[in-house]
Amino acid sequence: MRPRLLLLLLSIISAPCAQAEDFQGATHPILYDEEAIFYSKATAGGPVADLQEKLERGEVRLEFDIEHGYLPALLKYFGIPKSSQMLVFSKTSVQRALITPATPRALYFNDDVYIGYIPGAPLLEISAVDPKLGGVFYHLEQEKLRHPKFVRDAACLQCHSGPRTMGVPGHVLRSVGTDPDGEPRSGEEVSTVDQCTPLADRWGGWYVTGTLGAQMHRGNLVTGKPAEPQAEAANQETNLRDLRPLVDVTPYLEPGSDVVALMVLEHQAKMHNYITRLNYETQIMLERYQHIRYLKEQEAAFLRYFLMTEEARLTEPVAGTSSYAADFEKMGPRDHLGRSLRDLDLRTRLFKYPCSFLVYDPAFDAMPEPMHSELLQRLYNILTGQDTSREWANLSPDDREAVLQILRDTKPNLPEYWRAE
Repeated sequence: MRPRLLLLLLSIISAPCAQAEDFQGATHPILYDEEAIFYSKATAGGPVADLQEKLERGEVRLEFDIEHGYLPALLKYFGIPKSSQMLVFSKTSVQRALITPATPRALYFNDDVYIGYIPGAPLLEISAVDPKLGGVFYHLEQEKLRHPKFVRDAACLQCHSGPRTMGVPGHVLRSVGTDPDGEPRSGEEVSTVDQCTPLADRWGGWYVTGTLGAQMHRGNLVTGKPAEPQAEAANQETNLRDLRPLVDVTPYLEPGSDVVALMVLEHQAKMHNYITRLNYETQIMLERYQHIRYLKEQEAAFLRYFLMTEEARLTEPVAGTSSYAADFEKMGPRDHLGRSLRDLDLRTRLFKYPCSFLVYDPAFDAMPEPMHSELLQRLYNILTGQDTSREWANLSPDDREAVLQILRDTKPNLPEYWRAE
């Protein structure tokens, strides 16, 4: 056995009390370019790879917009709503030299594709979720070409593979104080940004439009002052409905940077990283031991995030400034009572029903079969009350019953035991 792989497996097997925390924090890397994974050598699949094949066969043509290049065509093809636009002004991109508070990078996303756009930049930055490989990163030249080409960009892994992405190729969100030019201040960064992060620590280096009441955050601070949560006297910066006092938004497709889109993105990006991490760990275990018995704590950590048991609570209602909330909700399948895992709460928590909508994502179903079956069994036991562990105490009986019924109606190919009343 190779020494580094042996070290990885020993770190997974030993210290049972630390496994869940280790999995959540990803303090050890996955050797994703070695046996069982071979990330860099593997042929990527997923939505961008599929589009490239169709372009080469002449089945699809991307229109080039004189102002925004290929951005509108890609949003239309992938079904990404313009309302998902978020603007980030910290220099946290491969095209960092072009990003300032006056020229932020716009991000757009759906369940599986993320697109970064800077007005006038030579490249569109694109990442997509490959059900087997996790995050795969590309760029596309912003030039009118007969045959546009998505180029797989390994340089992105310098930031998109490490502690912030759970040690796998994945997606990262940062909340970091910036100087007036958008340069991150390394000593003012929040270590982890996801659904569990208090609002007061989120969105340093981002523009944020929406209303949050008296809840503070770090967004919209573009001066030289420290990136602390907004003081009460500066609450107008926390509840911005219009960015025009801060930045010229005319080069962008939308006038805002919607707070609801930001919150959904925070859940989704980390959830995709969880899926990839557990997929990789399962493949390694199966190759070496032909079983997954050493991954019980990792499964539990995955399900805690999946069921949002440690989500930071809202103390006042949150509302965005675009149509994003409605656009997001209408995408999801609904049960016979009209309920969906995409239904938003936005009063005390993000979602009305505490279960990730990525249960429908191809990446979830692409888990190696032993792990996929194990997760469904444990999820069923939690939702039916058979698992009475304290870690699920935050799930009310009504929430469990609602999620169980929604999944029964909307999730194809569930095991037969799920159908039992």
